[in-house]
Amino acid sequence: MRDAYLVGAGQSDYGTFPSESYRSLFRTAFDAATDSVQNGLEAEDIDEAVIGNLGVGGRQLGLSGPAVTEHVGLDGVPTTRVENACAASGFAVRQAVQAVKSGMADVVLAGGFEIMSDMSSDATKYWLGVSGETEWERLSGTTFSGVYAQMASVHMEQYGTTREQLSRVAVKNHANGAKNPHAQLGFECSLEDAQSAPVVADPLNLYHCCPTSDGAACALIVSEDVVDDYTDDPIRVAGVGAGSDNVGLFQRDTYTGVPASQRAGEKAYEMAGVEPDDLDFAEVHDCFAIAELLAYEDLGFCETGEAGQLIESGETELGGELPVNTSGGLKSKGHPIGATGAGQVVEAYKQLTENAGERQVENPTRGLTHNVGGSGGAAVVHVFEKEQEVSA
Repeated sequence: MRDAYLVGAGQSDYGTFPSESYRSLFRTAFDAATDSVQNGLEAEDIDEAVIGNLGVGGRQLGLSGPAVTEHVGLDGVPTTRVENACAASGFAVRQAVQAVKSGMADVVLAGGFEIMSDMSSDATKYWLGVSGETEWERLSGTTFSGVYAQMASVHMEQYGTTREQLSRVAVKNHANGAKNPHAQLGFECSLEDAQSAPVVADPLNLYHCCPTSDGAACALIVSEDVVDDYTDDPIRVAGVGAGSDNVGLFQRDTYTGVPASQRAGEKAYEMAGVEPDDLDFAEVHDCFAIAELLAYEDLGFCETGEAGQLIESGETELGGELPVNTSGGLKSKGHPIGATGAGQVVEAYKQLTENAGERQVENPTRGLTHNVGGSGGAAVVHVFEKEQEVSA
């Protein structure tokens, strides 16, 4: 199969935008993505589009993909909408890579969007809940914060993980998000702030939970046959892995790991021919602080049970051995469900093209993105690398 390359990526701001529509936010992301292509890319170059969206609020549940692509001038371009909860646009990127590798297309747009701010808190809880196990977990009153709180409680009991370690995730990600002009919660927080916030679902407090967000993100994937038309500095999609699992946490064999993430990571590393130690940065799915700690273990950044020590060591901070969530992550940058996975790819693109501003990692060659749906019903991992530097 042909190699696939990332040649452009862009996003809207994440936050609450009552004067914006899902179409206008997608237009912002699309324009940012095409503008980021080194040698330029026109709408008429795009052969196919794959769009991630959950459909929070019930707007345009049918044909939501074509509803945004026609708005940006992609009339007649085959468009598929992907729904995989919070991993929707991460899987959209994977679908784009598959289309390119298979030879079905040379240039594919992968993106996502979500509007989450224009409804009551009760309605928001409902729409968040549709990605959980509805027959038992949701109808018994369990929320997503409650599910992740169970995971945190068991991890704390089994491995001695502390509330302070959970809070250090928030402190780190807010420090990074404060350097990201697109971040919804772009401010720093102290460890004291992160430890003393109101409880949401014990042991998780407000600073351990990501916000709900409006936003959109896009990435442009092209084939080896045309990559030289668009860039002199190719970024190869070196590895892709995906996994699925039981939707309900209670149905799984473990509360202290996400098997879908483990499988996705293993497949991506194998395809790329790399190990976790070969990464220069990672964007992981930190919908809750415990989710980032679980990702450290699931993706092999540390041994099982040692994530708390890893966050305390400072190795995952900007300037550390493996900076994680330089964008601010879901916690600070925000979490517009359908856009999150593509938004992670935006950060990878900025880091690898050295356009990440104050949060730039020094001389990165390779980075990873990790996107999870629900509490682990689906996960997708991508490894991106600068081809010239790897070859050299």
